[in-house]
Amino acid sequence: MRVRDLMSTEVHTCTSDQTLQAAARVMWEHDVGCVPVVDEQLRPVAMLTDRDICMAAYTRGERVHEIAVSSAMSAEVRTCHQDDLLVRAERTMMDAQVRRLPVVNDEGTLVGILSLNDIVLARTDSLVGKLRQRLFGDALRTLAAISRRRLIYTASTES
Repeated sequence: MRVRDLMSTEVHTCTSDQTLQAAARVMWEHDVGCVPVVDEQLRPVAMLTDRDICMAAYTRGERVHEIAVSSAMSAEVRTCHQDDLLVRAERTMMDAQVRRLPVVNDEGTLVGILSLNDIVLARTDSLVGKLRQRLFGDALRTLAAISRRRLIYTASTES
């Protein structure tokens, strides 16, 4: 199986010169816990997580609209190629201890994102996954349930 078979192609990003407030808004509106930080050519240069935002605000004692993404984003980014075998991407995730990998094409442009959730759901739905469920039971079912996408609820604007 290739990365392109599982990756999400609807990827929401930010740039290093945006504020953490803008990045947090993207995460909230699209129910994601992280966004790739991209350059002008849409090449991933870093990752930014919701935890990065919270810790930056806490440690600096500033409001998120006063803090640039560049001051809170990861120091480096690990990526995978859309044509990589899934096992290679999984190895990269393990080695880097990350839950998500930006997926790039031959030009290094962002074309998707591969998450641990994508992998868990694909593995759970496969025949091998069904056998693993028998062996690992509740733990695998719990991880698969957590990995499913949530419905996004918005506050009512009625008054």
